[in-house]
Amino acid sequence: MDKLELDDPLWSLGLMSGTSLDGVDAALLCTDGVELTAFGPGCEYPYGDGDVAFVREVMQRPLRFRPPDNDELAVELSQAEQNVDMAHASAAAQLLAHADQSPALIGYHGQTVAHAPEEGWTWQLGDGAALARALNRPVVWDFRSADVAIGGEGAPLAPFYHWALARHIGAKAPIAFLNVGGVANVTWVDPTAEAPEQPGALLAFDTGPGNALLNDWMQSRADEPLDRDGAAAAKGEIDWMTVHSGNSLNDYLARSAPKSLDRNTFSAIAKNVRDLSVEDGAATLTAVTVLSVVECRQHLPTAPSRWLICGGGRKNKTMMRMLTEQLDAPVAPVEAVGLDGDLLEAQAFAYLAVRSARGLPLSAPGTTGCDRPVTGGRLSRP
Repeated sequence: MDKLELDDPLWSLGLMSGTSLDGVDAALLCTDGVELTAFGPGCEYPYGDGDVAFVREVMQRPLRFRPPDNDELAVELSQAEQNVDMAHASAAAQLLAHADQSPALIGYHGQTVAHAPEEGWTWQLGDGAALARALNRPVVWDFRSADVAIGGEGAPLAPFYHWALARHIGAKAPIAFLNVGGVANVTWVDPTAEAPEQPGALLAFDTGPGNALLNDWMQSRADEPLDRDGAAAAKGEIDWMTVHSGNSLNDYLARSAPKSLDRNTFSAIAKNVRDLSVEDGAATLTAVTVLSVVECRQHLPTAPSRWLICGGGRKNKTMMRMLTEQLDAPVAPVEAVGLDGDLLEAQAFAYLAVRSARGLPLSAPGTTGCDRPVTGGRLSRP
């Protein structure tokens, strides 16, 4: 990508929308792309009912082709992309209207529609050039393609930011960041490493289902977008046969890292709970997520000294209780060390935007399985 001439720390605005499709997170961060200088404000901007309705429908299909290769689907997704761009522009404008900081750069993740690195592609809606024009600021976007092009999984991309956070909070021993979004992923960090791309500094991978199966269950059975506070799961009984009978999940758990998932990879598990009550289904699907996390420990270089939880899963009291009971180290939301779990992923793309603009790596063999440390992203100027 075309590089900006950057050396000193600068304010960057990160924009992120996850596979939960609830809206856009926006956050300001001051960084030189290595160390973190200051955290700025952030906001959450909800999607309107019509903004991503079609995206949600497409994401729940088993896609057997790269979306642009289907003309009819491409036309419909083009309109959805405009909605995604407008929502992100509105989120950024809302934040900037009340912020003292003026960002020199914007990191735009876009909205993932499907992820198939084993087939050599990943697909995010979002036109960085359109956003740059709308906000009159340079935008870094399309973060994942360069990694996939050299054999990487294209995900997760937050681990380099997790390395910076571990150093920022003064961690002295390896720690794990567990992000429970639509898919759950873990980053094992050695905070003594001099750079995130250094061999042995990081190991990251998707652990298994996060909230996607549970959210879809609650939507279909209770007309609720999620299990708020884990209340339904707390009242249910776990069907352990279902938890342990997912052959495809068991195969995935045994695979060595790095590895990544689409939100619908294990959608078949939901069919195994269809005859359960709302509460029992919620308890069972929560246990599937927790089991996946527990099993991921076999792939970590050493046992983490603590687990810091981010993503929507940290607000699920039943899931947090299960994790605390089954992981052999302290478990706490990232707020316990002074971080903001609602803004962490948006901050990550603010950080990655600066790294990209400086030509620094965004991923490495230990985080995505790519052949070598690689930068990525495209820079669009207004």
